[in-house]
Amino acid sequence: MQGNPIGTFLPLILLVVVFYFLLIRPQRKRQQEQLRMQSSLTPGTRVMTTTGLFGTVVAVEDDEMVLEVAPGVETRWLKAAVGRVVVPGDAPVDAEPVDAEPVDDEPVDGGEDGLRDATADDGDSSSKKS
Repeated sequence: MQGNPIGTFLPLILLVVVFYFLLIRPQRKRQQEQLRMQSSLTPGTRVMTTTGLFGTVVAVEDDEMVLEVAPGVETRWLKAAVGRVVVPGDAPVDAEPVDAEPVDDEPVDGGEDGLRDATADDGDSSSKKS
């Protein structure tokens, strides 16, 4: 006794449909957005390449562009090498302050010069004592 041929192929068909909507379609959308961004490059645009190099577009040709990476230093790149356009509001990752603790303007031990007495014991058991 054989089962329904549509019933046997239905899971395979559903798998193909799911792959299309979860993998293929979003990838095509990202590709189209990337191509649109690369075709809209104009001189003066600040970009980051896929290798992480920041530069300003100086000239644009068919599929190439000239980036100025430092004053007077120009390099030729393919448009496909542009990873993203940098907008002025983007802050570099390392621009965050290293020490984010608030600073007290008041003296620690109340002395005249505001310096802490090196011989005073805080009762801090985590500090190393020699």
